[in-house]
Amino acid sequence: MLILASKSPRRRELLTNAAIPFEVRAADIPEVRGPAEPPIDYVRRLAREKAEAVPRAAHETVLAADTTVVVDDQVLEKPADDADARRMLLALSGRAHVVITGICLVGPGGEVVDSESTRVHFVALSNEEIDAYIASGECMDKAGAYAIQGIASRFVHRVEGDYSNIVGLPIARVYRHLRTVCRAS
Repeated sequence: MLILASKSPRRRELLTNAAIPFEVRAADIPEVRGPAEPPIDYVRRLAREKAEAVPRAAHETVLAADTTVVVDDQVLEKPADDADARRMLLALSGRAHVVITGICLVGPGGEVVDSESTRVHFVALSNEEIDAYIASGECMDKAGAYAIQGIASRFVHRVEGDYSNIVGLPIARVYRHLRTVCRAS
């Protein structure tokens, strides 16, 4: 049995669409980036901490993930409020950024910590577009203050890499690792 250590509806939807059965046992750990911690190390560490925080039986596999957005070495996590969302959207406007998701799977066949990076190119956004998007509420509780699978899809000029990673879980990478960690040694 796969245990998803996340409350994210997007991760649940991605697993469901890929016909990967799971149940949810959300981990609740503080998400605090260490001083000068590289973004890739940060999301991998958080994924591992989340996976290890969830109790599991010997036959179960836990999947945990953490996603962040990086533009010019600046990490954009979930916005604290509308002003923070505006700051993030202005930073992304007319530019490329990277979405990084760290994953950790712990199961009978061992532990895997990995990550996926996807480059996303945004069109230039007007103040009116940013205001309307913030007013929609979609930007809240999303890394980088946007949801590519929603209204913000109209802001995306090009994607280089795994689309599902931008949504919150690199499903193909997860599936490849599941084949290993679900097996008993």
